[in-house]
Amino acid sequence: MSNEFTFVVEKKCPVCGKETRVVKVKSRLMISRTDDDYCNHYRDFNPYFYTIWACEHCGFAADEKHFLSPLPDRHRDMLAKFLHERRARFVFSETRGLPEAIASYQLAIYCAEAISAPPSRIAGLSLRMAWVFRTVGIKDQEMEWTRKTVQLYERSIMTERYPVESLSDNTVMYLLATLFNRLGDRDHCTQYLGRMINDKSLKMNDNKLYNDARKLWQDIRAEETELQKAMEASAKK
Repeated sequence: MSNEFTFVVEKKCPVCGKETRVVKVKSRLMISRTDDDYCNHYRDFNPYFYTIWACEHCGFAADEKHFLSPLPDRHRDMLAKFLHERRARFVFSETRGLPEAIASYQLAIYCAEAISAPPSRIAGLSLRMAWVFRTVGIKDQEMEWTRKTVQLYERSIMTERYPVESLSDNTVMYLLATLFNRLGDRDHCTQYLGRMINDKSLKMNDNKLYNDARKLWQDIRAEETELQKAMEASAKK
């Protein structure tokens, strides 16, 4: 089965060992814009609804990379027990709406927490949950998951040794700055940006990330200047 944007394949569940149907997204999607925290907005289709693969037999859920990665025996046993006790099930559907997308992320987060996965991994899932709500315009839920993401990434940079998978510590600091900015917390946002801008090695090793941080810093300062001018003008009336 397939359509214009997705196709169905069978993969072996790393927990129960059974073949389960999962939906893969075709790679050629049109991006209309990208937010400063790397959230892409696509034309005609939302691939974030399909980020999580879920076993239709035991309920195990994870993103594609972790679904396909071998599980240590200890983690497999922990997940099997966890899913059995909670009678977790995920009804397969080739087409997902918002409820199915939310359920898949929640199940993936529960599975990650069940094996005490690193906070960076759970933060990545929380961030994508926030993106799901952003792309459908549900602001309060987007902000709730953004706050959870911030807490997890702050815990991560204090307890994990980077790089972690594709993330550097500077990338996480930039994400934290953008997310704090979205939450309206300019103090924490500029603290992280200041650390990045003053890091000479970052400018040499990752000039794009350095420039992104500098641009966000300048945008914030420009907004604050305009706000101050508006307040002064209002006070003179």
